[in-house]
Amino acid sequence: MLAILHPNTSLDDDAYRQTMHYLENLPGVSVRVHEIQGASQRLTEIYLLGDTKSLDKEEIEALPAVERAIRISDDYRILGRHRDDRRQSGFTYNGVEFSQSNLNVFAGLCAVDVPEHVEMMMQALEDNGEVCTRMGAYKPRTNPYSFQGHGKGCLPWVFEKAGKHGIKVVAMEITHESHIEEIDTCLEKLGRPTGVMLQVGTRNTQNFELLKAIGRQSTYPVLLKRGFGITLNESLNAAEYLASEGNANVIFCLRGMKTEAGQPHRNMVDFAHVPAVKRLTRMPVCVDPSHSVGSREKSPDGVLDVMHATAQGVIAGANMVLVDFHPKPEKALVDGPQALLMNELPAYLEDIRLCHDTWKKRQAIYQRLKGEATE
Repeated sequence: MLAILHPNTSLDDDAYRQTMHYLENLPGVSVRVHEIQGASQRLTEIYLLGDTKSLDKEEIEALPAVERAIRISDDYRILGRHRDDRRQSGFTYNGVEFSQSNLNVFAGLCAVDVPEHVEMMMQALEDNGEVCTRMGAYKPRTNPYSFQGHGKGCLPWVFEKAGKHGIKVVAMEITHESHIEEIDTCLEKLGRPTGVMLQVGTRNTQNFELLKAIGRQSTYPVLLKRGFGITLNESLNAAEYLASEGNANVIFCLRGMKTEAGQPHRNMVDFAHVPAVKRLTRMPVCVDPSHSVGSREKSPDGVLDVMHATAQGVIAGANMVLVDFHPKPEKALVDGPQALLMNELPAYLEDIRLCHDTWKKRQAIYQRLKGEATE
């Protein structure tokens, strides 16, 4: 069962103390508290775990700090919707909203190489009014001899340049829990010029110890990529690992499935699952067209496949786009052949805005139809 407290309930309030005293003394029930910081208010959710079938929902709702109670299913206990559309989806981090109704674009370098390229990328983002980017410092690679990223050595100048160009959030993949401390230490020394979203790559979707370590910290939100060879349910449960440890500020990323059936693309594009994930969970949904398509091939209409794939995800309601750009793809140390070019950034962003506006119009059509059906 889930008890949702009245918005902005203070942990020092008598109502909160009385409510917690009652809940913590329920026999056979353990209590777990999660706080969600939205754009305008803070919500506190209390999860009651264990023998909850005998609990009286009305008695829980009568507690002084409780706004309402919800019986939850076994699937995605924290991140699931549980047939309650009033629960808040998403969160606000470093002044940027991440929800199931808005859209953020994270264009940047799959792997950080040299300061000049990072500077060029961030300058282009600033010129186009963007405040988010992707920058890979730690890179897991299939081949042990491939470039593994510059690691913590590049963090100071990446973060400084982000602050210089007004970048609020940098999506950065980590492959070991020690990377969390390296990122945090560097940001603290620099005066926190930017924010970081910790990215879990597809290879680590079922690295449960890493997921637990990331979930135990609440400073940084998490972008979890779907595992490329496992079911959607298994990947969503990986996200639940993060939330069960305390960090429910999670974005779920669709990045394509590894299968020969996806050819000629690098992976089978799975963006039809955007609305499915939003229906099953409260997580904002990201699409990664670069790693789904994996090339710069274009169709006879002159539009790159990666742009068509982006459009499919955004029109379906995606809330975030993670995409590779590079000033000089021929010199990129990772995935250069799939990177978009700097002069393509304005058109790409215009295309995304067009698709997002189309999603809003599509949504309005069916909301109108729903309204007519209830009259």
